[in-house]
Amino acid sequence: MSINHVILGTGAIGRAIAEELIKRGESVRMVNRSGTMEEAPAGAEVVASDLYNPAKVKEVTRGAKVVYQSSQPNYFEWVEKFPLLQKSIMDGLTGSDIKLVLVENLYMYGESDGKPLTEDMPHNTHTKKGKTRSEMSKAAFAAHREGKLRVTAGRGSDFFGAWGLPTAAMGERTFYPLLNGKAANLVGNIDLPHTHTYIPDFGKALVVLGERAEADGQAWHVPNDNPRITQREMVKMIAEEMSIQPKMSAMGKTMMRLGGLFIPEAREMVEMMYEFEQPFIVDSSKFENAFGIKATPMREAIRRTVAWYRNHPHPK
Repeated sequence: MSINHVILGTGAIGRAIAEELIKRGESVRMVNRSGTMEEAPAGAEVVASDLYNPAKVKEVTRGAKVVYQSSQPNYFEWVEKFPLLQKSIMDGLTGSDIKLVLVENLYMYGESDGKPLTEDMPHNTHTKKGKTRSEMSKAAFAAHREGKLRVTAGRGSDFFGAWGLPTAAMGERTFYPLLNGKAANLVGNIDLPHTHTYIPDFGKALVVLGERAEADGQAWHVPNDNPRITQREMVKMIAEEMSIQPKMSAMGKTMMRLGGLFIPEAREMVEMMYEFEQPFIVDSSKFENAFGIKATPMREAIRRTVAWYRNHPHPK
């Protein structure tokens, strides 16, 4: 059977892309190292491949119309391994008619002094991971301009929803403690605006970018509802959905450094703490105006996320 859409990576965003495509009746292949995944989306083919090998990339994507790049190394291996991974993927696709849709975050912009982030802002990052993200993105769009392959990118903020990262700012450390009558574990100043991206909205936006030619050669901030919401306000909304009183605590940079002595992911998060120590607001109006798509309303997104966490108890 011919596969039109290949998703590299089977994390939360990869799943969301697959579910959106399957909803549209599209054929989907998902690729990771093992060829297995928990509760794989019904109708998706899951295969194993070494994406650090361009020949393997070419083989596993042959015949596809669109490839979505949502794979990444461990967070603490970003600087060493991520550029190699993405270069291998690009090399494997170069010369084909396949369109590459990149899943990106917002690290490349650096500190914005509280101004809303827009796609035309310069890359002023001062962090190792921000520079890595910036260089990877610039290399991909340079390849597009040179006619080597078609590229577009969707950029999201800290995300929440089903299958969210254990380390996400509004993920397991928030929902599971609240469900168990404990305090949500947050980071930074919880009374500053901080945009959060709902995972299914991210997936849907990436599919739209994959199917629309006018998206090519550009980066797009995916839709976000209530981009000026604070962490405190969000936890209150989560607690309301759970019919409980909100409880929360927050870790600053010093505690993150201490945690980093034992947890590599926490150590790597320290340099990104500026995102939680000043307003971090994402402007997604470019995407919304171009494609006429808005984000899921925040309360509805929270309702669905709470339901998912209730149905997926924390593994002991």
